[in-house]
Amino acid sequence: MDSFGDALIGDWHHAAYAAVKGLALFLTAAVAFRLTERRTIAEFAPFDWVAAVAVGALVGRTATASDASWLTGTAALLAILAGHAVITRLRFLPVIRRLVDPPLRILIRDGHVNQGNLRRCGLTEADLDAVLRQHGHHSTAGIHLAIFEAKGAVSVLPHQPAEPPSITATG
Repeated sequence: MDSFGDALIGDWHHAAYAAVKGLALFLTAAVAFRLTERRTIAEFAPFDWVAAVAVGALVGRTATASDASWLTGTAALLAILAGHAVITRLRFLPVIRRLVDPPLRILIRDGHVNQGNLRRCGLTEADLDAVLRQHGHHSTAGIHLAIFEAKGAVSVLPHQPAEPPSITATG
């Protein structure tokens, strides 16, 4: 029974150490993120997600690992955030932007769906129909462009209505 209790509950000293180390790493990550550029989850590019997942895994693993100190976790955390900051800056160079950011893909042009780009983006016709409804459109007929953006959102640009001819007064 004693080994079952130890396996289930464990040593409270190790648990307290993990809690303190986890809190210290969380605070370190919060401060480090505060010092980096502010981006919301909705604005995350793929490399932002990689950095966020890596930081989460690092904080979680280091907090519970008996062979990893707060300093080791902090060094790895700062290295990941520094790498993320460098990539963020290098994206201003076209060659790096092409490597890091996925290309824009035209899903609809002048009412016609590009099936190849739809598949490349991992979208079905039903997904596209749902996006169009969210933008207030019932069909592709009135759509000039629908673009799959680098961040995964779909922008919908309707055809511009023809302007009525101006009436000039003659006198």
